[in-house]
Amino acid sequence: MANEDIPMNGAATRGDPAEDSLQPGSRRRHRPLNMNHYANKKSAAESMLDVALLMANASQLKAVLEHGHTTSFYVPLVTLISISLILQVLVGVMLIFIVKWNLNDESTHYKLDILENFATAFVFVIVVVNVFITAFGVQRPESGPLPSH
Repeated sequence: MANEDIPMNGAATRGDPAEDSLQPGSRRRHRPLNMNHYANKKSAAESMLDVALLMANASQLKAVLEHGHTTSFYVPLVTLISISLILQVLVGVMLIFIVKWNLNDESTHYKLDILENFATAFVFVIVVVNVFITAFGVQRPESGPLPSH
């Protein structure tokens, strides 16, 4: 029996890697990194952040539309929020395709690389657009007379 078959706690196993990972104190040093699993986890995390930002932008758009033209920067805000929402949906669709393709299949590497690059570029644009949305702000107009000094 080889040394790799004896976990840290001294109990012998049949050498099944799936079983070894269940043993207390066992190590998974001979198991290669599953790039597909890693990429799927990364894309899922990006998707969750995308959904959170999508909800925030939808809420901002609702607030701007409720206030109507009384909101300062009404047209720029509606435009920027709409651009952000459209790009977020586009990135979400791209992430779905990225997750569906097998990273271990070398014939998909070129397509995945292009898709990842576009998704990253769109995420950067979304961040910049949301910085401007925050800068213009979605505040309620003050009701009542302005204070005089």
